[in-house]
Amino acid sequence: MEQLEFFIVPSPCVGVCTVDEKGYCQGCMRKREERFNWLNMTPAQQLHVIKLCRQRYIRKHRKAPGGSNAHLSDSDPQQDLF
Repeated sequence: MEQLEFFIVPSPCVGVCTVDEKGYCQGCMRKREERFNWLNMTPAQQLHVIKLCRQRYIRKHRKAPGGSNAHLSDSDPQQDLF
């Protein structure tokens, strides 16, 4: 049974609309299909996409030199999503 959502799930877009080598938006970490179909998704699907974006973001920054999340700054616009 799907949980009812009483509030609209805001788009995770942060206005940095460039695609990386894997096809993810560098601003919000969504795939092309996730960006294009955002308004057609149910709130549960949108929340799932945000969860996936969070995982992608963390995974991407763990692979960065240094290998930890310690270098992530609070001023990073992506952090506002999580």
